[in-house]
Amino acid sequence: MNALDTVHGPDGYDPFNLDAPHAQWEMFREERPVFYHEPTDYWIVTRYDDIKSVYDDWHTFSSENAQAPIRPLGAAAKKIISEGGFTSGLSARMPPEHTRIRKIAQTAFGPRRFKAIEPKIEKIVDDALSAIANKGELDFFREVAFPVPALVLFTLMGIPDEDVPQVKDWAASRALLTWGNLNDDDQIPHAEKMVEYWAYCRNLVAMRRAAPGDDFPSDLLKAQSEGADISDEEIAGVMYSVLFAGHETTTTLMGNAVIELMNNRDAWDALCADPTKIRGATEEILRFAPSIVSWRRRAKVDTRIGDVDIPEGSNILVIMGSGNRDKTVFADGERLDIDRKNARTHLTFGYGIHFCIGFQLAKMEFGIMLRELVTRFPNMTLTDGDNIEYLRNISFRVPLKVQVKLGATT
Repeated sequence: MNALDTVHGPDGYDPFNLDAPHAQWEMFREERPVFYHEPTDYWIVTRYDDIKSVYDDWHTFSSENAQAPIRPLGAAAKKIISEGGFTSGLSARMPPEHTRIRKIAQTAFGPRRFKAIEPKIEKIVDDALSAIANKGELDFFREVAFPVPALVLFTLMGIPDEDVPQVKDWAASRALLTWGNLNDDDQIPHAEKMVEYWAYCRNLVAMRRAAPGDDFPSDLLKAQSEGADISDEEIAGVMYSVLFAGHETTTTLMGNAVIELMNNRDAWDALCADPTKIRGATEEILRFAPSIVSWRRRAKVDTRIGDVDIPEGSNILVIMGSGNRDKTVFADGERLDIDRKNARTHLTFGYGIHFCIGFQLAKMEFGIMLRELVTRFPNMTLTDGDNIEYLRNISFRVPLKVQVKLGATT
């Protein structure tokens, strides 16, 4: 049996195919905003207000399945993971445990730390763009968007530059094992890499205990030594979550932004003419082309979403990528509008107690990249904008390639 052999539901809907989902999402919002998708055993939620209500009620809608593999692990992969000694990351935890850990983590992941790292971000971006300046044509996703957020985050986390490719590879395995549709045999090598990833996080905490540095795990260990109620294992769990979410999503955001701005030339030209629009454009791109288009919850009791009854124990897939285009909230929501006044009310970073802890870093980093791109490469174009393929999975809209021509530089 090959993973979920049949994933197509109503109207041929395949939630793993993220190549061009927006028209179908729009139809769902109009005709059946909440429906059951039998092949995956998930209730699909597509309207903004319904998604927000699910996020806002953590008592009813648990995040316990947020990190669970979409397809249950086979016996071999399950054994590998179990013997690897995993505990969960932050996004799958529930209050009061989640509240306790997040409050401590936030003290080490706030504006002071980001402000201190801003010059380093600018240098990383400058080095990356200087390296491609004379190439003419390149895959922006692989050569710029892929390494830059990793180098930024890993500087914040105290990861040596030489470990970047390895950690990126582990992160890719985590994405495929958790949100992809792998058969039992294909799960095995990725499960092994997940165990390596987890061991790396635990080892990093041990290393920082022995030799503290000016970085995130050292900050958490310092807080622990001053009485904060957080264990080494919980610090490793936070590291495990942040090391993935803090760079993979920004990599994807940068790739998707280039695609959308190249395909909406008026918006690109407006940014080139007036870079002060970048802050608003950042929020609009987060709304229009988010990295994470859906997330998961589980109903703890019999409940309702909209006017649909949801049985206790049901798995729920909230599609933020759809809610972000809901015309009842965002006028003409299927259009990219960098001057949109309410763009920042998007659901891309989630909502409620699990709101993304690294949202400030993501916006700062993306804003710096966008500023440098419009300044250096105003004549950049996309070479194959109509045929972008995306990673096959249920949550992360990751372009496999973003081929661009840089054009005349300034």
